[in-house]
Amino acid sequence: MGILEGKTAIIMGAGHPDSMGAATARLFASQGANVIVSARAEDEPEKLGEQLGVHAVACDITVEADLEKLAQAAIDQFGSLDIAVNYAGVNVQEAVIDVTEKALRFISDVHFIGGALFIKQMARAMKNGGSIIATSSLTARVPTSGTAAYAATKNAIDYMVRVAANELGDRGIRVNSVIPGFTRSSMTEDYFAMPTLLPAFLKEIPLGRLCTVDDVAQTSLWLGSDLSGAVTGQAIDVTCGQTMRRTPFDSELMGEG
Repeated sequence: MGILEGKTAIIMGAGHPDSMGAATARLFASQGANVIVSARAEDEPEKLGEQLGVHAVACDITVEADLEKLAQAAIDQFGSLDIAVNYAGVNVQEAVIDVTEKALRFISDVHFIGGALFIKQMARAMKNGGSIIATSSLTARVPTSGTAAYAATKNAIDYMVRVAANELGDRGIRVNSVIPGFTRSSMTEDYFAMPTLLPAFLKEIPLGRLCTVDDVAQTSLWLGSDLSGAVTGQAIDVTCGQTMRRTPFDSELMGEG
């Protein structure tokens, strides 16, 4: 019997098979959960759902009506919602002096406003308590060139997590976030074409390796399960210790430092 036996979980941002969301969906399903995977493009979650034998629902996190329908799908399909994990994210890399209003609004819509409305709608559907898990970032803890918009919106959702945990505790709902380090996934794969990237990062990681999508999935499993029943309002570091050091400078990534 798995540790999520009888629980129903929504996993947002699970469109690509190499994503954190997909890894989490596989793990949750293996631990007995009823799983609903979701992503914005209609064909992406459906493909993963077919592969895993789980339910799939298309959802744009920037549209609150979509989020409400996603939460309701769990009730309609399985009778309850117990766990909701949000990995939806976009990558905006612009220096502070160059960042555009369009980029700031776009990333805020996905990470902060969408993330906040995800918490709202999932909490409303959790009639018997539950666990909501957001996704933060290494860049929200360690300043990294070019990530002002990305990191600022991740910090914003981290604070929302703390407020939500305080407000929703009397409903039996726990709210936490995970802080992945630099992780090889569908979102970051292109970076690995840079031969100097991995050595530059490994110098700054106490455990001497990058975290993986499976590391993140295991942490979400713990946060979603009753094993973490006393944990709420926390951001759990899954960076292999890199938040104790720094991220490489651009010159190091280019092989100049």
